[in-house]
Amino acid sequence: MDVVITGIGLSSCLGSLQTTWSSILQGKSGIKSHQLFPQLPAYPLGMIDVQPSNIRDLTQKILIDTLKDAQLQVPLSQSGVVIGSSRGCQGNWEELATQKQKHIPNWLQTLPHQPALITGNYLQTTAPVLAPMAACATAIWALARGYELIKTGRCERVIAGAVESPISPLTLAAFEQMGALAATGCYPFDRSREGLVLGEGGAMFVLETAALAARRQAKIYGKIKGFGLTCDAYHVSAPQTINGSAARAIKQSLERSNLEPQAVDYIHAHGTSTVLNDRHEAEIIQHLFPQQVAVSSSKGATGHTLGASGAINTALILMTMKHNCLPPCVGLQDLAFDLDVVTQARPAEINHAMGFSVGFGGQNAVITLSS
Repeated sequence: MDVVITGIGLSSCLGSLQTTWSSILQGKSGIKSHQLFPQLPAYPLGMIDVQPSNIRDLTQKILIDTLKDAQLQVPLSQSGVVIGSSRGCQGNWEELATQKQKHIPNWLQTLPHQPALITGNYLQTTAPVLAPMAACATAIWALARGYELIKTGRCERVIAGAVESPISPLTLAAFEQMGALAATGCYPFDRSREGLVLGEGGAMFVLETAALAARRQAKIYGKIKGFGLTCDAYHVSAPQTINGSAARAIKQSLERSNLEPQAVDYIHAHGTSTVLNDRHEAEIIQHLFPQQVAVSSSKGATGHTLGASGAINTALILMTMKHNCLPPCVGLQDLAFDLDVVTQARPAEINHAMGFSVGFGGQNAVITLSS
């Protein structure tokens, strides 16, 4: 039973799915300097608007766009839901903790699983509603769980993805204390990379059995072939060696997809622009894949959307396969590694592609997609 993707909704600092895709092809970035909080300096950020987004509004917007793209209408009472978020409604709780708000009205609507609840309520579903949380691996974990719900016969259709509105004083201060924040911008795989840039956004997908998609004559972006999920708890932020859990996640995904590394045409790397992550990913790719495999990261254009980054990556992989065009690694000027990192959009036939998410705490997720 094939699990296919029949709808995509996306929001980033570059806009919708179409505007984000076209902007990246042109080498544009939505990252700008913002000074949002009086107690903190200005930072480069990937913001959707001039103020931090409300995760409820952001979730509903992406969901509506996803359903419209898939030509579906509510109610969808039998549709499963797997929507993750690593930060959830943290911004609301920070305001309460600092007494900017005396209380949170309807505080039960600010718990970490809120994006999944918003989605489930909107769909009016009675099927499973799940809310995974695994740092940067959250989105691919959500897609994997949606895939499993379909493969095990629990659902014929699942709305899966992740949404993040992470720009808050605590999140900025935490990454600053770790020395992970960039001062000027995001430059994945560049010799001058200096750290990550936080961004807002997310993406959702309609996953269906191939049979259901055929019955309703739905367009198909691609199919999920396999995934790998691992965790090593090696370090709070530093990655393991090239033979560690991230490499095992890649091998798991290839094995479940019945593919050899040579069959992979494109890798959308995690590519955070931090010194350790980019070096770690580059070493793994060099170790496991042929030198000619094309690689890029979108974080120089969108910023790092944390738990939602794997969803945005997946959407861009599907657009890469749809248009047979490799997107450039925006922000890269001086490549630090012996890899085929795409610097300008170029045509290519993409049959199989992989997306990597390498999260803090050793949480890793990899997805393999086919056209």
